Order: sequence, then structure tokens, then C-alpha cells
Amino acid sequence: MITLADSLNIPVKSSSSSQLQSMAQTDLHQGVAARVSSYPWMGFSDIIGGNESATASGEIRRFLLLLDHVVDPHNLGALIRTAYCAGVDGILVPKDRSAAPTPVVSKVSAGALEHVRMARITNTVNTIKSLKTYGLWIIGLDKTDGQSIFSFTFPPKVAIVIGGEHKGMGTLVKKHCDELCSIPQLGEIDSLNASVAGAIAMYEVYRQRSGFQDS
Repeated sequence: MITLADSLNIPVKSSSSSQLQSMAQTDLHQGVAARVSSYPWMGFSDIIGGNESATASGEIRRFLLLLDHVVDPHNLGALIRTAYCAGVDGILVPKDRSAAPTPVVSKVSAGALEHVRMARITNTVNTIKSLKTYGLWIIGLDKTDGQSIFSFTFPPKVAIVIGGEHKGMGTLVKKHCDELCSIPQLGEIDSLNASVAGAIAMYEVYRQRSGFQDS
């Protein structure tokens, strides 16, 4: 690794374990850390206008993930990892009261943070209104309301809203969704973890778009 860094003219400096922990903001640094530029957020217009895919009929598809105040960096990292693997075109994250793309998020995402397209938004409700002008259907994931996610047919242009860990989607956010979907579950636990629920929803969209059939 040092040889590779030298070949790329990247300076290497020895540091103590405590210095590495402070730099990486975690004790799981595996003995290596790097100082890099701040995360390159994209603009909303970049998210809504790029990375288009088309169906056989030529219809433009769009698949976005809108996080309504997900504050746990582990949940954010896991959602980013799944979003990348499930073919999400972009992730929208509120500026306030939301986890940021930190080293912890990057590690949990297993490197997916470096490949996904993320934009910061100021107001979730206003963002939903803007997305609708581009023809996107806004599907909110709710633990009690709406039909089962497995019986809902996702439209070609869709944004899935994942609520925060403690209160779920905000009342106004929920009100402005076109549809609400729930994930069936058994047992006495109140609800699924935000990143697990998001993963199920994203892969149901992926399943429908890929034409997979139940065996």
C-alpha cells in the first residue's frame, strides 16, 4: 500500500493508534487512514436529470431514495450500500437532523458511498412537490398504513421515502406521499430497522423492474 501511495505521489505519514482513531472517527481503522476532500454532494438538478435508464419501450425510468431524517450513521451507511446494489439513481438527504457522510458511514457502506449520487435538500415536503413535477410517484414506507409493499406495482418513475428511526415519516411528508406501503411482519416487535425496511422496499422495486418471478 505504501509503495502504491508513493507511485501516486501521495505522502505517507506514520501516526499513533489514538491519532488514527481521531482522524477516522472510529477505532475500526485497521491501521490505515487517509485525509481526503469533503464529500462531493451533487445538486438536486444533477440527481433528477442524470443516470437515466430506459425500458424496452423507451420509457424513461427513475428510482430515487428520499431519507426523512435518518440520524444513525450505521443506518445511512447500510441504506447507501443497498441503494447502490439495487440500482437507485440518487439519494436525497435533508441538511438538518440527518446523518452525514462520515468515515463511519463510508465503512458501513463498504465503499458504496464513493459511487452513489447524493444531494442535500433543505425541505423534504418542497422536494416532494418538485419531484412530482418531474412525474415521479412518491411512495412512503409506513409500518401501519397502506397496502403491502408486495402487492403494490411500482411505477417507472418512483421515489421511496424512508422515515427516521424514532418517529418515522413526518406528518406533512406522509400527507404529501402519493401512496403509502407497509411491510408485513409477525411477532411483537414494533417495527423493522430503518435500513432493513429500506432494503426490502428497494429490492422489491428491483425485483419488479428485473422481471423476476416467484418460483
